[in-house]
Amino acid sequence: MTGIAAAWLLASEGVDVLLLERKELCAGASGTNAGSIHQQIPVAEYCNHAPFWASHFAPTLVMMKAGAEMWGSLQDRLDADLEFRQSGGIIAAMSEAELEIVRSKAALEAEYGICSEELNSASLRERAPYISSEAVGGAFYPGEGKANPMLATRALARAAISAGAGITTQTEVRSLESGQEFRLETESGTMRSNRVICAAGAESGRIAAMAGLDLPIRGYPIQVSVTEPVGPLVEHLVYSAAGKLTVKQLANGNCIVGGGWPSTIGPDGSLSVSCESLCANMRMARSVIPALNGIGIIRSWPAIVNGTDSWRPVVGEAPRCPGFFVCLFPWMGFTAGLIAARCATDLVLGRTPPVDVASLSEFLD
Repeated sequence: MTGIAAAWLLASEGVDVLLLERKELCAGASGTNAGSIHQQIPVAEYCNHAPFWASHFAPTLVMMKAGAEMWGSLQDRLDADLEFRQSGGIIAAMSEAELEIVRSKAALEAEYGICSEELNSASLRERAPYISSEAVGGAFYPGEGKANPMLATRALARAAISAGAGITTQTEVRSLESGQEFRLETESGTMRSNRVICAAGAESGRIAAMAGLDLPIRGYPIQVSVTEPVGPLVEHLVYSAAGKLTVKQLANGNCIVGGGWPSTIGPDGSLSVSCESLCANMRMARSVIPALNGIGIIRSWPAIVNGTDSWRPVVGEAPRCPGFFVCLFPWMGFTAGLIAARCATDLVLGRTPPVDVASLSEFLD
């Protein structure tokens, strides 16, 4: 999705651009993610890492906020229904200790312009009556929401093609040489260009290495589940202050349950759903939203998400390889993919990006 967004933005500026897709559109993370649009520090990482991690990651909330704002205008710009809803996010706390985590996290987020409203037990149930009566409170994040990844990626592809961009699928980049121009050897033959944007997600490290860049990004196996369709139930993007959980309801009534629980990866790289993660994920979901009890899971699927230990974006031009740009936001690619693409294309065009990505990005020196 990030690469297609960059192709669309560049083509709209009259740039001759070709997107090289290793497989098919939506075959990777852009077609398998849960479609959440976040504006907060993930609670599990906030709790499980040293305090330095949260303070190091927090400045990137500015970029995530800008990404959410781009999502707010994307449907009109593409003239397409992306099932985008900015209904807000709810994080529920089941104990006073969890509520204190919510408070301290929100205080740090507020330093970077993220608005949230603390909720006590009564105001939480007033705003989200489906949340468990055992919740002692939580917080509401009005800027959060959701969209349909498949609809969004394909709509961006249509817009890119209409603007003049080329998209070629089943075209894996096998080698890259730089000089007066870039020479890329692919399954479809030799390609030449004076600039390259690497927006390859979990494959970005492999591509960047061809340009002499050591990018410590790798793929992490996670999984997501979807329920049978039910009547209106979950209005918001829901989290638990106890750990990994996201729940949202789609326009057709299906509920998407995830949060980054690990799937299983075999020696050959094949993915499979972890029953242990599935059960733990569902237990946490039911503890926060009791009405999910008895609703059937119709499908669970594994996926690979790109990540680094810091979670900070990698957007910019490689100093030792002029003309080679990296464009990715680990873990938060659906939320921040659009703004990462906007920043990368502005840098390609010699303009100042809307976010100071130079101060946020890592691994480009």
